[in-house]
Amino acid sequence: MPNLIDLRRRIKSVKNTQQITKAMKTVSTVKFRKAQRGVLEGRPFWHEAPGVLGQISAWAGAGAHPLFAVRAEKRVRVIVFTSDKGLCGAFNSNLISKALEFIQAKAAGAEVKLILIGKKASNFFKKQPFPIEKAYADKTDCLGDADFAELAGRLSRAFTFQETDAVYIVYNEFKSVLAPRITTVRLLPVARDAAAPGFELSAPDWEPAAPALLTALVPRYVEDQLRHVYGESQAAEQAARMMAMDNASKNAGELIGDLVLVLNKIRQAGITKELLEIISAVEAMKE
Repeated sequence: MPNLIDLRRRIKSVKNTQQITKAMKTVSTVKFRKAQRGVLEGRPFWHEAPGVLGQISAWAGAGAHPLFAVRAEKRVRVIVFTSDKGLCGAFNSNLISKALEFIQAKAAGAEVKLILIGKKASNFFKKQPFPIEKAYADKTDCLGDADFAELAGRLSRAFTFQETDAVYIVYNEFKSVLAPRITTVRLLPVARDAAAPGFELSAPDWEPAAPALLTALVPRYVEDQLRHVYGESQAAEQAARMMAMDNASKNAGELIGDLVLVLNKIRQAGITKELLEIISAVEAMKE
């Protein structure tokens, strides 16, 4: 049985850990509220954009823009979104497992290159046999418009010059605080069969011409979809970390209660033993 000094040290250590987990939960809650607000405000636009662009592309025709071209997938790029830090439950491990399964399935019939966003993805896939084209492995929570514009331009050029035939994204979509949903979407080629409801079937009178309009819209669409995925991933990450730290704080509280109970039992046993020794000594002196 442990002695009192060891138990007191253990209780103090667990209390210090509990203070850290509570502080991390508070920080994650603030970040989650901010990320959630951004995601909920942007979803109406992000979710309607594919349908609108799908209808416009259907009006314009398959050859109106090179990012609409559907080719056999011989060269594929896969973008994987994870976090830089841990302490967020199974947020990263579940996503990496699904991403690896998807990548292996694509690699069976195509050449696969990876674009990794997040230190966890970078550390994992650098040990895998798949080539990494680019990795954002530091401070990914601070990615800005310039980063998304650069990545969207890179992907668009690679697709236009037929260096890749398809671009897929694997990420955690924020569904609720309890659990995210691992989602795989195709970014390029841009889908042409997702017509938005309420559009007329007849083609409009273009002003400016269809190619000029699509040249302005499609690159912006690719960039906005990357920003959408990034926002969803950030909100899901902070929600997962908030829940993980809350569970850790509760578990620490339960462990502290168990340790205090053991400590009190040892103290009580020590007091009882001392009382018995005193009583025995008194009885011996009477004799």
